[in-house]
Amino acid sequence: MNFSTVYRHRVRYRECDPMGVVYHAHYIDYFEAARTEALREMGMAYKELEASGVIMPVVDLAVRYRRPARYDDVLEITCSFSEVPTMRLRIEYEVRREGEPEVLATGHVTLCFVDVARGRPIPAPPAVRALFEGVLQDGRE
Repeated sequence: MNFSTVYRHRVRYRECDPMGVVYHAHYIDYFEAARTEALREMGMAYKELEASGVIMPVVDLAVRYRRPARYDDVLEITCSFSEVPTMRLRIEYEVRREGEPEVLATGHVTLCFVDVARGRPIPAPPAVRALFEGVLQDGRE
């Protein structure tokens, strides 16, 4: 079971270092944008989850850089979910130039469900679990 979606981003000049390469920290922003749009596409707008009193802070993050992305490249950030979340949600990423097979970077992020009022981790809300069960059952790669 796996659900994947692709987010596209054109590299802006301000995202590059003096060597014309995307500065490493911007990949974390790309991951955030990709997962926010993937969750929205699945039917779970993060804003609505926050309004219900649940937030999802990052508790683990890793990026592996393989090849440089450069100014004006159109990047495809593939965002993949492979399991129904319990208290945590792990998301995998691959970054490529649009239309090219070579992987520029890979990474993962783990989010934790937290009750805002108590400031404590909680199990994934039943509606979120049900949403993931349905999406992962259907699958899409």
